[in-house]
Amino acid sequence: MNDRPRQEEYGTYYEQYIGLVPTGNIVEFLADVLKTTSELLSDIPEDRGNYRYAPDKWSLKEVLGHINDNERVMAYRLLRFARGDRTPLAGYDQDEFMKGVSFDSLSLTEIIEDYISVRRSTLTLLRGLSEEAWSRRGIANDNEMSVKALAYIIAGHELHHLNIVKERYIVR
Repeated sequence: MNDRPRQEEYGTYYEQYIGLVPTGNIVEFLADVLKTTSELLSDIPEDRGNYRYAPDKWSLKEVLGHINDNERVMAYRLLRFARGDRTPLAGYDQDEFMKGVSFDSLSLTEIIEDYISVRRSTLTLLRGLSEEAWSRRGIANDNEMSVKALAYIIAGHELHHLNIVKERYIVR
């Protein structure tokens, strides 16, 4: 899986994420990011988890929980499409998701452990795909997308939010 998804494999909205992912094997990249992200997050003091850089912005814990939620949703879509399911899937509203959870009641350590578990599950799924499965497509959120594009969206979405975390949440 060294080839980037082509523009016709995803909706234009997702270019902001896919464009952040470097060229190379996407499965290896996601495994490498698991390690580097885990190390980065593990260095953040627990008391920093509820920090918000502005009153109307998510806390650090909420940002990390959102990364986990998004990966779960994208991996579910990926699974359905990889298995040949062509049933159109609905989108999801990240703000409604956030209303339905209280990440701030969890420890930062618990959210990091969840991140590691979710990523390991995604990697197991990806490693088990046939070559043919990577090119399968489905409809999600009114966009046709490929399995490969979904893997890149998972990676790019994380990179997008990690850039924000590094710029606005981590004090150096």
